[in-house]
Amino acid sequence: MKIKNIGIKAIEARRFIKDFSHPVNVRIDHNSNITLFSVIQKNEAYIEFEYIASYGGMGVIRFEGELSYEGEDAEEIADNWRNKKNMPDEVASQIHTAIMHYCLPEAVAIARELRLPPPIPLPQIRFDSKGKRGSGPSGPEVA
Repeated sequence: MKIKNIGIKAIEARRFIKDFSHPVNVRIDHNSNITLFSVIQKNEAYIEFEYIASYGGMGVIRFEGELSYEGEDAEEIADNWRNKKNMPDEVASQIHTAIMHYCLPEAVAIARELRLPPPIPLPQIRFDSKGKRGSGPSGPEVA
């Protein structure tokens, strides 16, 4: 199985609140959906998807995209998708992982433009408060 030619066709992004004067805790939900799975040729399928990062009442980032799926089971999966809107867990896992890996960095850049929190946790820098030196490499610890 191979996933290739992934890309974004449409972007919709909105910030709903205007007042950032006080810090707000927000839950960010991620969702990806397959909207179309159709055979292009033998052993190759065309997939359309939707990715949404929802910030509750704070904002939303939404992508529509497409990718190509190559595999000996492409026709069988496309038939199953057309009839039952279902696919094998292993295939679904790889497709949705590819979608997330492609869309999350794009969503981070858009969130910055909209002044929304990044949709992924950023690393926190911690300094050793004990001040010990000697045994290991010096510098901050990145968690």
